[in-house]
Formats: sequence, C-alpha cells, structure tokens
Amino acid sequence: MTLNTHTPDVERWLSTHGWFPGRDIGERAHEIVSLRVHGAREQGSPLTPLEAATRIIRLYGGLELPYPGAEPEMTLIMNPATGSRGDVRQISELAEGLGLQLFPVAFETYENGIWLVGETGRFFYLHPTGGYFLG
Repeated sequence: MTLNTHTPDVERWLSTHGWFPGRDIGERAHEIVSLRVHGAREQGSPLTPLEAATRIIRLYGGLELPYPGAEPEMTLIMNPATGSRGDVRQISELAEGLGLQLFPVAFETYENGIWLVGETGRFFYLHPTGGYFLG
C-alpha cells in the first residue's frame, strides 16, 4: 500500500516543508518509534508499534507542517515521541474503547492534540476533550 497519493496542491505544500517524492527516513523511524515505546513503558501504559504508523513516520517523520491559514498559527509535528506526560494512558483508553491498537504519529501544537494511527491505517485525533475519528 502506498501513502504517496497526494493531490498536486498537497504535494506542493508538503514539498515546501521538507517532504519529497521517495522520502524515507529509514532506520531513524524505528529509533523515533522506540523512543515513544520506551516513554510509554515509563508511564506504565505500553504502546505497541504498528506497521501503518512506522510507515507514516518513515515518509513524514521529522516534518513540521503548519496548517495553511490557521490563526493563531498551528503546526503538525510529525514525531510520535512528542506529547505530554500522561498521554499514553489516554491513548490506551481510546484504543480500548475502539477495540483496536493505536500508535501516535504526530502532535498538533495549538490544542496539544495527538494524531494516532490504528492498526487498519485509519487516523484518529486525541484532543483534550476526547477522541475523534479523522479518516
């Protein structure tokens, strides 16, 4: 399954912020995932790395993607190791409620939300007010 199915406008926007066709951060993706797994273990709620999440991190990991036209400024930081203390418990609760495994792939700066990917490749958003399905 390929994730590089961007429209020209999206590809142009991504390219402006460091992405390029064929981008792959390789082993660095596994290092970033391992950091998050280790941090989760320290918080007492283990996270299982998911293939879909690792694939996304390989393609987009390390990018900082500002939301176009957002006022105030809002950025999606493509790093699963970014988050806040105690967020793993919330991720685990959401995963349990959905009946599937989730793994973080990004952090949104404005409202401190976490973008998650499920084992089926679907995206979810963990906001301070609760969990939401993104698509």
